[in-house]
Amino acid sequence: MAKDLAKRIGYIYVDTGAMYRSVTLFALRNGLFNEDESVNIDELEKRMDEISINFKFNEQTCKPDTYLNGELVEDEIRSMEVSNHVSPIAAIPFVRTAMVAQQQKMGLEKGIVMDGRDIGTVVFPDAELKIFVTASAEVRAQRRFDELKGKGMEANYEEILKNVQERDYIDSHREVSPLKQAEDAIVLDNSYMTIEEQNAWIYNQYERVANEQ
Repeated sequence: MAKDLAKRIGYIYVDTGAMYRSVTLFALRNGLFNEDESVNIDELEKRMDEISINFKFNEQTCKPDTYLNGELVEDEIRSMEVSNHVSPIAAIPFVRTAMVAQQQKMGLEKGIVMDGRDIGTVVFPDAELKIFVTASAEVRAQRRFDELKGKGMEANYEEILKNVQERDYIDSHREVSPLKQAEDAIVLDNSYMTIEEQNAWIYNQYERVANEQ
């Protein structure tokens, strides 16, 4: 939905979740998780300068792809292995500090649509339009299942549902930048909306705010 809105109004789109997933992929590739699945925090902190994340527009899909140190990782960061490890990475203060700084830099020129779990509360608390999008865990798990299967990747619905529920709990209870609704955000529960319906709804919100500026 955020990607479609950005494309329609000619804004830059940034998927901040992809940034944390990219850090997670880097940690997995470089053996920065301990045997008990905890993060080797000291070693990761030493290597943060080795992590470069950027987005490039894909002319075939008409959407941005994620690159980690110059390598296209858009599909790999959506894997269940990354999904199962991303919340502990995203809860580390120095990781969030680094990613938030990059995100705020991206938004200096405005004209940007950004999605993530702390955008309206931490990254851009003064954003002109904040949408808090929610849906049931079951619906979101089914969507992720369909997405992975559509890409020809292995997927198990029950495993995905458990991952969604665990990530929600961890992200909403972490000390740094927890997942929560901003007081001035508009809530959209799109559990039973079609893509066309939610795109029309969010575009109407954009038009309303744009006309007020």
